[in-house]
Amino acid sequence: MIITQTPFRMSFFGGGTDFPGFYQEHGGAVISTTFDKYCYVNVRHLPRFFDYSTELSYAKTERVTRIEDIEHPAIREAMKLLDMHEIRLTYEADLPARSGLGTSSSFAVGMLNAFYALKGKYADKRKLADEAIYLERVLCNESGGVQDQIAASFGGFNRINFDAEGYTVNPVIIAPQRKEDLNRKLMLFFTGFSRFSSDIQVEATRNLKSKQAQLLEMLSLVDDAEKVLTSQCDLNEFGRLLDYTWKLKRGITSKVSTDSIDAVYEKAIEAGAIGGKLLGAGGGGFLLFYVEMEKQDKVREALEKLLYVPFEFETAGTRVIHYTPESYEPRK
Repeated sequence: MIITQTPFRMSFFGGGTDFPGFYQEHGGAVISTTFDKYCYVNVRHLPRFFDYSTELSYAKTERVTRIEDIEHPAIREAMKLLDMHEIRLTYEADLPARSGLGTSSSFAVGMLNAFYALKGKYADKRKLADEAIYLERVLCNESGGVQDQIAASFGGFNRINFDAEGYTVNPVIIAPQRKEDLNRKLMLFFTGFSRFSSDIQVEATRNLKSKQAQLLEMLSLVDDAEKVLTSQCDLNEFGRLLDYTWKLKRGITSKVSTDSIDAVYEKAIEAGAIGGKLLGAGGGGFLLFYVEMEKQDKVREALEKLLYVPFEFETAGTRVIHYTPESYEPRK
């Protein structure tokens, strides 16, 4: 039996510049971090006492005898890719899917990690990230960028750079006390709305050319944010930059925000938040705010109808947390 633990990520700056259609021409960069909320993938070989050969448990349960009959596209294509057969897979998570935290990519990375472990093979972080990108963007033909798979695999607080040659992952070196201060000043709230990010990403992909000026400015903010984090300047500037990048992002596509989300955002700003953004592609999920400590109670009160989610930054990426070797003979 294999159990993998894979963190979710929050992206602060540069979202949208991780689309191949943009960074292959202009370059791209994001600043993101993983944090202490996870998805867990449990995989083992299925005992041969059943009239089906594969059992999957996620939001629904599937029992099939042919891989081609699996409805979940990522599981089906990953099993084909790695030649997996006769397994029982279960998925659990600390936070809901389709919420702007890269949950589908964390699942893809964790599942591939579990499959390799079950086969007794080692896959490093880059291999897992590359294959998760291939799985989601090519085999499953889902629109979107490529930062989520990299963040979930590598883990930590990073600047990820993109160009026509690929990507590099560079840890953002922050003084421990400054990193702790940033963590304490960030507040995460669940809007209660979920959405399929690929639906929004399709329109965002179409708008890469027409919204090039906004994306180039969002790219430049990555440099500005990194300077704030790694210098001794006022950390509140990080919150102001979040507010600015959110306003730019809202102009990429009309589907990024809604009237309800805009109203919640304004409530938080009026209560004392310096800035914030909706995480992920948009349309729902989690709102992140930068709030000074003395004003956090007022922000919580103003957003009392939303679920507040405390969190801590996480340094590790996907990992196997339980491994029980077992003998396995394929069915004849």
